Amino acid sequence: MPTGWRSRFDPRPALLRVRDSGIPIIQIVVAATGSYAFAHYVLGHPAPLLAATVTVSSLGLVRDARPRSVLETVVGMLVGILIAEVLLIVAGTGWWQLALALGVTLVVARFLSAQPGFAIAAAIQSLIVMVIPAEAPFQRLVDGIVGGVAALLVTALIPRNPLRSTLREARAVFDALDGASGALVQALRRGDRLRAERGLEKARGMQPELDSWRSSLESGLAVARISPFLQRQRSELARQERVRQSVELASRNLRVVARRVAYLCADGEPRPVAADVLAEIMRGAGFVADSLDDLTLAPAARAALVAVAARLDPAEILPGASLGDQNLVANMRPLMVDLLMATGMSVAEARAAVPRI
Repeated sequence: MPTGWRSRFDPRPALLRVRDSGIPIIQIVVAATGSYAFAHYVLGHPAPLLAATVTVSSLGLVRDARPRSVLETVVGMLVGILIAEVLLIVAGTGWWQLALALGVTLVVARFLSAQPGFAIAAAIQSLIVMVIPAEAPFQRLVDGIVGGVAALLVTALIPRNPLRSTLREARAVFDALDGASGALVQALRRGDRLRAERGLEKARGMQPELDSWRSSLESGLAVARISPFLQRQRSELARQERVRQSVELASRNLRVVARRVAYLCADGEPRPVAADVLAEIMRGAGFVADSLDDLTLAPAARAALVAVAARLDPAEILPGASLGDQNLVANMRPLMVDLLMATGMSVAEARAAVPRI
């Protein structure tokens, strides 16, 4: 077995990280350089440090680069700069003035915003103002404003590709959905209570993936609204948001199904018919996932789900079965409605596709 450093170091995650950060890196370099050059050559400031630091700090390498988040960070830093500039005029420089500036900045920032990052961003810029001297009062505040404007401009003019990240997050959600439902299907086939409980645990653990998808979509939609280069992606992001809302509802109903499966599997009896029905439903969910990458697959996803939905009558699928087994199939009906809505159906159309009981 290889034991050298090559076997322990896998460069692929690092390369993927660099690739995903390509646009953010370009944004930061362009905005920081542009704001510094403008403040130095146009405004005549000898060392406009804060023009660059405000830009770098407000953009960052995080995925959530929506204009509102960038603006909030910029405002936080400008608050810190303003407080420090005022205290420099009133109290001068020194160790206790530094402590006073930091304390006042943190208190004011916490009052203005519940976000911890807002206060920290303000405190860092306040510290820079107190430590590094300037030739004229409020010169650093002007530099900070220049940096903030540059950050907002590159957010719109050099936008990050939102579809790549949202599709990645969507795939993670559908993978989690498939993992949970797959465990439940196997539990029903074998009458395996432990596997059913594992499926229930997986279904309950999907929220982080759902939250990441929602956050990524919110960020992408916010940037697409202001960027002239993302106009074509607006409708696709909006469609993906509609799918996300339906899938989040489906995940909640899958948890209901999972609890019912865990309860029924306590008797150790296999339930192949119910397993087949759930497997067909989740196969349709896989078609919905594929339609996110290729819109032309949406009709096929809808047709596959409608075909299964038409048979979701507990009395017909499980004639003579116990009430508990029929309730399991009944619990799958809301899950089916949510998945049909994910294909673009209205609530009324999705409910009409499921037989009345």
